[in-house]
Amino acid sequence: KLITMDYEIVEQKEKQVVGLTARTGNLDPDCQKIIGGLWQDIMDKQIAESIRNKANGYFVGLYSNYDFKEMTYDVTVGCEVTANGNPELTAKTLPAGRYAMFRVHGDVVKDVSEAWNTIWALPLERTFTGDYEEYVSNENGAADVNIYIALKN
Repeated sequence: KLITMDYEIVEQKEKQVVGLTARTGNLDPDCQKIIGGLWQDIMDKQIAESIRNKANGYFVGLYSNYDFKEMTYDVTVGCEVTANGNPELTAKTLPAGRYAMFRVHGDVVKDVSEAWNTIWALPLERTFTGDYEEYVSNENGAADVNIYIALKN
């Protein structure tokens, strides 16, 4: 198991993500259950397969619309698309810009969660315009996940 909190700075073009959205926050006792429920729904209900115009084969977990008074944010679980062909799902736009990209290899729940705890503690100049996880592969519970954190220019 390997978690490195080294990261690289990458420039991203604007992206569209389509999927299911819920509102939660780090202080919400049901936070993990809510996020896990979104993942379960998108997989179990074949919603993932119904998403049209996928840009790639990866799943995305997007965190946006941060509210620091309430300590809440929107979580969208879905796929990056080239155009929104699913009006019944939530569409979110990730702005173009600089992102810190972290590579996580390990348990899809435990290691990704630990990575986020580390990221929250890092002194990054974050914009909070949209941070996301890109699930590159997941075989037998060992996942390769890229986490992108939006940075100020």
